[in-house]
Amino acid sequence: MDAALESWFARRTWQEPDWTAAELVAAKGGRRVAVVLPALDEEETVGAIVAAILPFTYGPNPLVDELVVIDSGSTDRTIDVAAAAGARVVRREDVVPEFPPVPGKGEVLWRSLAATTSDIICYIDSDLIDFDPGFVPALLGPLLLEPGVELVKGFYRRPLRLETEEADTGGGRVTELLVRPLVAAFRPELAGIVQPLGGEYAGTRALLESLPFAAGYGVEIGLLLDAHTARGIDAIAQVNLGVRKHRNRSLLQLGAMARQILAAAMDRCGVADAGADLVQFVQVGGEWLPTTTPLQLGERPPMREVASYAHRLTSTDVLPEAAG
Repeated sequence: MDAALESWFARRTWQEPDWTAAELVAAKGGRRVAVVLPALDEEETVGAIVAAILPFTYGPNPLVDELVVIDSGSTDRTIDVAAAAGARVVRREDVVPEFPPVPGKGEVLWRSLAATTSDIICYIDSDLIDFDPGFVPALLGPLLLEPGVELVKGFYRRPLRLETEEADTGGGRVTELLVRPLVAAFRPELAGIVQPLGGEYAGTRALLESLPFAAGYGVEIGLLLDAHTARGIDAIAQVNLGVRKHRNRSLLQLGAMARQILAAAMDRCGVADAGADLVQFVQVGGEWLPTTTPLQLGERPPMREVASYAHRLTSTDVLPEAAG
């Protein structure tokens, strides 16, 4: 790393975050915190994650003021499980209904801004296994304690789970094979970000509501690149969360994910994308046959530009009730 990147890494990276929840509560200074879990058919894991975070909402001065699961059209028992565990559950169509919902993680992350009122929003994926509730205070620390920080990315060791076996490392394949080379080529100032695609991160509402959201898997790289453009590298920090375990995807699934990520990144780096769908090949009966995955290029505008959201900022509109 060059001198400027080394300086940022030293100032904005916490390898062993040691602040306590009590210290963070004392530092809130009237600010409110929301933890948001985007969910799609996660009945097996979402309940345990909600239950682990719930104690942060207890007491007259809680660390977490809102604990919300944003459902992306689940067909299993995700909504019931999350509500029973103690979360407020909001279906994607319950907020900004003037925008018909489209598939994708970015869609529900964007809608979460309209489903919450807090000053700081912490995103946690709902497919994590053996979830550590310490993720939440770790991600909130720089935002509450360090002036100028507006986006905090979590980083971690990612075991690779393949059927019944688990390798100690090897997760994050799209990051290593696509995103890290892409950052080196187009945004070397961000080369110190350990997990640019990580789903665990937190940001200020002021920042998040000012940025567009890619509708699909390009949302994380899009937010990172846009935050860098809008606020500069010093507004971004990162914390070590230890170990993150989740459901790993096949190479074909990762290829489709990478296509969305590449499209979002190229757009923000000023590089034209042909917009073609992704063609992959599978072997069936000894023959290699093509399969095509449509490219999802949808973007949602900055939430503060949405008329109903802007109206809510100057009114006392009631938030959506818990679904169930």
